[in-house]
Parts: sequence; C-alpha cells; structure tokens
Amino acid sequence: MRLRIEVTTGASELAWAKVLAPGRALAYDLLAREAPELGQRLHAQGAGPYGMVPLGYGAPVFPQAVRRRGAYAVGGRGWVELGSPLFEVMAAFTQGIKQRELLDWGGAAFRVLQVRVVEPPAYASGRGRFRTSTPVVMKGAGQDQSGQRTTRQAWLLPTDREFPVFFQRNLRRKAESLGLDPDVSLTEISWVGAKRSFAVAQGAKPGAPIEVELAGPPETLQAIWSWGLGQANAAGFGWVTA
Repeated sequence: MRLRIEVTTGASELAWAKVLAPGRALAYDLLAREAPELGQRLHAQGAGPYGMVPLGYGAPVFPQAVRRRGAYAVGGRGWVELGSPLFEVMAAFTQGIKQRELLDWGGAAFRVLQVRVVEPPAYASGRGRFRTSTPVVMKGAGQDQSGQRTTRQAWLLPTDREFPVFFQRNLRRKAESLGLDPDVSLTEISWVGAKRSFAVAQGAKPGAPIEVELAGPPETLQAIWSWGLGQANAAGFGWVTA
C-alpha cells in the first residue's frame, strides 16, 4: 500500500542532493509524531531477522515542470509517494500527512492539496512486472577471486554478473522479514536505465532504475510493490512506479 500526496509548488528546481534525501526525514518524522515507539524500533533495529526497514518513498514527480539541464525540475502540480507493506506504518503516514498543509522538501515548499491511498495490484497470476522510478542499489560480496573480502562497498549495477543472485536474495529476505512466503524469484531483467548516484545520509549510493519480472505468491509481490526493489528503500531507492 502507498500514500500519494498531491502537492503544488512555486519552486522550479531541486538540487540533486535534495531529490531523495528529504523523504527519509519526512517518513521518520511522521512516525515519530504518530507512532513514536514503532519509529524508534524501526530506526534502531529494523524488522525481522535481517533488520530491514519496511518502508519506501519516491522522488517528487511534477509532470508539467520545465526540464533544465543539470537540475531536477519541479513546479506546478505534482505528487510525492510514501509506502510500506505494514499497516501500522501506513496508518501513521496517513494520519500525519492529513495534519500538514506544507512539506519542506530540501528547501522547496510543497503545499499539500489532497492525500489518497493507492492499493497494490492483485498479482493474481503470481507474476508481475515492476519498473522503478529511482535507482535500485545493491551490494555484492566484495570478494576477490580467492574469496577474500576486499571492500564493504561493492556496489553492483543490474548489468553485473552478481546482480541477479543478490537481488533475488534481497527479495526473499524481505518476505521473511514480513512473515510471508519467501518463494519469490526474479525471472527477467527487461530494462536497465542510466546509472545515477544520489547522496543520502552518509555518502552517495550508485545504482540504476530497472524493469523486472518477478514470480511468487500474490501477497508477497504486493508487499514488494509497497516496499520497493533492492536495498536502501528507506532512503528512496528502488521505488516502483504505480
């Protein structure tokens, strides 16, 4: 499930460093105000056996904004989306946003027009095609040919040989973190977008948007749609387009 927050702004652009980063602060601020114990628990230890944080969000979308080279264009009417497969997280997001008239997104003021809940697709066939609007980030083993670990920052791109293995492992860990059937698999990577790095928290994370086909139990696919693909979803990466 996700929350679409329809907004309007008089700003014309965002610095690239402010495209994704403000969403994390917004999500945790909403949790802190509406469900403080839940927010503290997710921030400190995550959920399930792997300490994953089951929430995500996308970059602001302004379809009519005038594009400018070297900047992220905003302006007029648009939207921001937040999502989570957990009902209690979504309840906090919904209640918190309804009490706000403005969102401060990296120094740009977004006036809230309305809020609506978007349900995930049914995925009744047990298959689904997922396309992301923000880069998917994924770490590999960081090992050399002898099996020795050489780095903890072994970022993978979707075109790397290791990527499908680690991507599928991430899918199954998400399902296990939520207590859902983990029999979910990657069957195809059908499109890979341009590589891009975004700065969030400590340092920049590189990745690329992708389109993939997944197979698995409908409830598991719905949870993944609500959460996002790959790692660092709570920092805005791997957001699936609605």
